[in-house]
Amino acid sequence: MELPKYVTDFLQKFDKAGYKIYVVGGTVRGLLTGHDVKDWDFTTSAKPEEIQKLFPDSFYNNKFGTVGIPINAEGKQLIFEVTTFRKESGYTNVRHPDKIMWTHNIEDDLARRDFTINASAYNPMYTVSTIDPYNGWEDLKNKKIIAVGDPDVRFAEDALRLMRAVRQATQLGFIIEEKTLASIQKNSELITKISGERIRDEFCKILSSPHAADGILLLRSTQLLKYILPEVDVCFGIDQKSPERHHIYDVGTHLVESLRHCPSSDVITRFATLIHDIGKAKTVRKDEKTGIITFYNHEVVGTKQATEIASRFKLSNKEKEKLVTLVRHHQFTVNEKQTDKAIRRFIRDVGVENIDDMLALRTGDRLGSGAKETSWRTELFKKRIEEVQIIPFSVNDLKIDGHDVMKELGIKPGPEIGKILNTIFTEVEEGKLKNEREVLINRIKEYKSL
Repeated sequence: MELPKYVTDFLQKFDKAGYKIYVVGGTVRGLLTGHDVKDWDFTTSAKPEEIQKLFPDSFYNNKFGTVGIPINAEGKQLIFEVTTFRKESGYTNVRHPDKIMWTHNIEDDLARRDFTINASAYNPMYTVSTIDPYNGWEDLKNKKIIAVGDPDVRFAEDALRLMRAVRQATQLGFIIEEKTLASIQKNSELITKISGERIRDEFCKILSSPHAADGILLLRSTQLLKYILPEVDVCFGIDQKSPERHHIYDVGTHLVESLRHCPSSDVITRFATLIHDIGKAKTVRKDEKTGIITFYNHEVVGTKQATEIASRFKLSNKEKEKLVTLVRHHQFTVNEKQTDKAIRRFIRDVGVENIDDMLALRTGDRLGSGAKETSWRTELFKKRIEEVQIIPFSVNDLKIDGHDVMKELGIKPGPEIGKILNTIFTEVEEGKLKNEREVLINRIKEYKSL
């Protein structure tokens, strides 16, 4: 493994000061797998105050021994995170240790780490350049996620590791070793003790992975899905195959397959694709005579559920609005007989900024149902969407504003101005007026005679 010069220079500064230091954990894994390393993590025998003496511009604002050091890396500014060798004990909140003790033994530090592929250290300057007590490099080669030591102990220390195992397996395309997998299933309920923000961060990394659909299935097989996203978990086994329906999968499988085929890389669009039909679990009805299965108003029920999910996952207001909008309107109609007004209403409901995401969800929905990627009606619909956007969508898009109304009619600010602008906008929308400034100014002047 070749390290950049700015990294070896950094290591040498510790060595010259008499301290042991190694590149550690996920950074070593990234180097071994040939990935572009963005986050450089180090572990050292130096204590936090000793690190800060070496680097006066560093910062230390935690109790876990991690010092942040700004580094100029070939013209780019990076933050190197350096943590003192440490032991840990007591994990009463199932997330962080109650007690931390500094140690001079690198093996002690590696023993507290989560998985073997993250429990190795490297420094090419040393005679023994690699410290790999748990054969993590071999597990990396064999594409396995294996807990360090007793998996029950590891997950009881930090329950977020339950999701981290699934997330890393998903991102890397690895399998979770049998004993570790069984322990995740056994301890899955511990995930309920983890904050929504932490779960969101790991879950969104799974959604962003090229193997996102497999990650959701892995969350289900580990029993984690029923705790973090029960609205999706209950959809498995809800049949959709019936007369007059095109689906070939049950609802849960359809949601996963829709995610698999969603062409968007946007995480909220992928999230919406995964949950777009969750309302079906509460609205499913089957006619015993005809065998026809229906899910009336499932998008309305699903909208309420999506709102609850967004709050539980602590999404930002912008992310929440987008997620809920995509779920609420995913049932949009595609019909060659639709009027311009109907298409404009669709664009207003969805938002111009979300049109491509909604169409990506529809593509995933179709392919996840066993249908073709698109249809001539859908392609016509896309063309019509472009065409109708030539006409303004709101009063704010008019080539005039309230100041023009006041100036031309000699009136003061008041509700009358809004009424005039709305009337003119309606006339533009209906094609009775062109959205050209001179035309609209003349239309304002007509109000003088009223």
